[in-house]
Amino acid sequence: MDAPRLRDAMAALDASMVPTPLDTPPVLVKGGVDLGTAYVALVALDADDRPLAAAYEAADVVRDGVVTDFVGAVDVVQRLKHQVEERLGVALPGSHGAFPPGVEAGSVRAVRHVIESVGMECTGLVDEPSAANAVLRLRDGVVVDIGGGTTGIAVVQDGTVVHTADEPTGGTHLTLVIAGALGIPIDEAERIKKDPAEQPRLFPLIRPVMEKVASIVSSNTRGWPTPRVYLVGGSAAFPGFAEVVSQASGLDAVVPVAPLFVTPLGIARTAPALEVGYRSVSR
Repeated sequence: MDAPRLRDAMAALDASMVPTPLDTPPVLVKGGVDLGTAYVALVALDADDRPLAAAYEAADVVRDGVVTDFVGAVDVVQRLKHQVEERLGVALPGSHGAFPPGVEAGSVRAVRHVIESVGMECTGLVDEPSAANAVLRLRDGVVVDIGGGTTGIAVVQDGTVVHTADEPTGGTHLTLVIAGALGIPIDEAERIKKDPAEQPRLFPLIRPVMEKVASIVSSNTRGWPTPRVYLVGGSAAFPGFAEVVSQASGLDAVVPVAPLFVTPLGIARTAPALEVGYRSVSR
């Protein structure tokens, strides 16, 4: 993984999350929708994978990789689509979607239906860890996508994903442990989980969940060469996560810059570029 290149890509993505319209609307655009357990994101790139526009929103419409609130998911994606189109200056014609490895076919189809329900073409579907590797571009290594409800694994050899898996345990489990240990509501536990001032005292409480993630990594990489493990997803940003996974698994684990947005960016990168047709959107 080229760390400077990744930092530049994430900086460009961050810069695209503003409402200011582009000076020149694009002719070709690639879209990616990430229906996560904690967040839903929509990313638009140009044909050369440069970020043009992006938006995200906290949402509770997916559980363990399954769309549980279809109407709510459509509403969120519709709002994000409007924000992205406001910046693009044209309608977004289509987007790729993603799914955790191992989910049932019906759950995968639900992602397609959400995208189509907001008036976009679903240009394809990709598993989430493979999407993340479209950004990381590992030659050899392991992508660990820590979602809200599940942890997805992709083993990469010679630049090709050769094994994927997905098991329960993720950011929601961290929140539940905090809420139970401190006797506080889930919403409050979620809030303090993201508060840097609170994280040192929370670390001992949630370390067992991190160790569970490490055991998922170990069991799904046994027999595969694992030069390095890359942790992505918002929960991976919790201080000490990579160190716990390294200690518990014996593998070299690292967290790339802006882990929350690696997968959404990768979903869009795997999509084909579509002509927008210059159908203007209202400002």
